[in-house]
Amino acid sequence: MAKFLVQKSGPLYGEVDISGSKNAVLPIMAASLLAGAECEIMGVPALKDVEVMCGLLRSVGSSVSEDYANNRIVISTPERVSDEAPYELVKKMRASILAMGPLLAKTGRVRIPLPGGCAIGLRPIDLHLKGLQALGAEITPKPGYVEAKAETLRGGNVYLDFPSVGATENIIMAAVLADGVSIIENAAEEPEIVNLANFLNKMGAKIKGVGTNTIKIEGVKELSGCKHSVIPDRIETGTFMIAAAITRGNLLIKNVLPNHVKPITAKLRECGVSVEYNDESILVRGDASPLRSTDIKTLPYPGFPTDVQPQFMALLTTMNGPSVIIETVFENRFMHVGELNRMGANIKIEGNNAILHGGRPLEGAKVICTDLRAGAALVLAGLAAEGTTEISEIYHIERGYSNFIEKFRKIGAAILKIDG
Repeated sequence: MAKFLVQKSGPLYGEVDISGSKNAVLPIMAASLLAGAECEIMGVPALKDVEVMCGLLRSVGSSVSEDYANNRIVISTPERVSDEAPYELVKKMRASILAMGPLLAKTGRVRIPLPGGCAIGLRPIDLHLKGLQALGAEITPKPGYVEAKAETLRGGNVYLDFPSVGATENIIMAAVLADGVSIIENAAEEPEIVNLANFLNKMGAKIKGVGTNTIKIEGVKELSGCKHSVIPDRIETGTFMIAAAITRGNLLIKNVLPNHVKPITAKLRECGVSVEYNDESILVRGDASPLRSTDIKTLPYPGFPTDVQPQFMALLTTMNGPSVIIETVFENRFMHVGELNRMGANIKIEGNNAILHGGRPLEGAKVICTDLRAGAALVLAGLAAEGTTEISEIYHIERGYSNFIEKFRKIGAAILKIDG
């Protein structure tokens, strides 16, 4: 199994370019199933999850042309496609469930296995199913998979008990071809949903209110193809912002949308990190002043993102003083705590709180990447730890970060991938 070897690297300096958003490109690729003509997607990151989604689209009948050298994918979907997604692909990635809404809207029936992905919580799909039922779908749960049928989807009102990103996206994609008007209340407000809606509107959809908690979709008869660009990845942006801080470095992070990382910026500034930005870049200096601890609480957007909580925890281990991290989004998102403690951190879990006493020197150790963002946190901790940190199960990291090793090595990180 491949591993990362990470050594204490000193301050990271230089420039890094952020790739297109993983969490934006996957629903956009799924939405291309609805198009009546070719879709060209630009700014596509070279990721394992993107490869899986390409395979899923091909498995139902789409033609997919990948050009990762130019960060581009072209997708063409025929009028008739399969209504069943294969288990071999769905088990690899939770985002596979995003094919459910488009396939139901396109074929009137969909059968999809329960998805896999990172083991960071139960993440049931009940909100997805509730939304599709509100549009007239008949849902039949089966052992290991779920089936949905609807001769005609009709506009309906959906109230989400929790502002689930995936459920919001799936309901939007099903509703764009439904008869009548659909309203989603308590909808998720993430930028990736706005990017998806902009893509669908270019194709001829009529979606309003994205970026707020109430979304209105007026169904249309058909959608055309289009050309669309994926937004920069705000989680990768946050990861490199924290990399500058944890190594007390100085990084210019380019191809970013600063408004998307406001909560991360605010918390870094509370810690004493200097963060300056213009329209498309952010300058982060961890060497500007002595750093101090702070508390964080994860929340749906525009709150502090759960996908940056593990990385920020790694940073807080290097600061003197106590911190409290409250995780409100995923019930099992502290799997990295045991691994950080193996490196010398002092963190205790009490329910959905992590109580952290920072300032103890980190030491390199053999650790396991339990999920995508936990893996990024361990790399960051390894950059600040004495000795060598050996990280296994790194396929999780490669699912969500494009050119991970190359980007870190370019700015001075002592990190190496070995096959074994």
